Amino acid sequence: MEYDIAAIVQGYAQGYFLMADEDNVLGWYGSRDRTLIPLDDRFHYPKSLRRVLNQQRFTVGINRDFPSVVEGCANREVSWISPELKEIYWDLYQAGWAYSFETWLGDELAGGILGIVIGGAFIGESMFYRIPEGSKVAMVKLVERLRERGFVMFDAQMMNPHLERFGAYRVGDREYQELLCKALQQKCSLI
Repeated sequence: MEYDIAAIVQGYAQGYFLMADEDNVLGWYGSRDRTLIPLDDRFHYPKSLRRVLNQQRFTVGINRDFPSVVEGCANREVSWISPELKEIYWDLYQAGWAYSFETWLGDELAGGILGIVIGGAFIGESMFYRIPEGSKVAMVKLVERLRERGFVMFDAQMMNPHLERFGAYRVGDREYQELLCKALQQKCSLI
């Protein structure tokens, strides 16, 4: 099936995101309460993770194995990433909008974050790990990368206890839309 990539990017640029329901029916969703990962000094992580980072066991890759990151993110008991959404992510990736930010332990994919980049906004779709600490290291390294590249925001969409440990915070729709508007005016690149 062929997808209207421009319309999909426009949906994300307006603050919506795609999800499949339990019947794999794809729909656009929005939220009055969005979760952001801070790109300033509010970002923090557990001391135990600092030890892992200092060991430098993991290396980082971008789009080294995009399909495996999508599969890793979708491989859950209950997943909102349907087969159709996987195809859309692939098309977004081929068009230069979707990215996989990965951690590797040698030649083994340890974890990763799937996201969409529009201007200075990184819209995190999902994350996963195969090796303990793989996704956490990816989170720290991705935040460092977004800071270096001048990104305005890291949208994590919905809060969970894992994200709270990194200083994630909620914003209302008005503040979110203002930040998104500012981010869309930037020209940032993950690579």
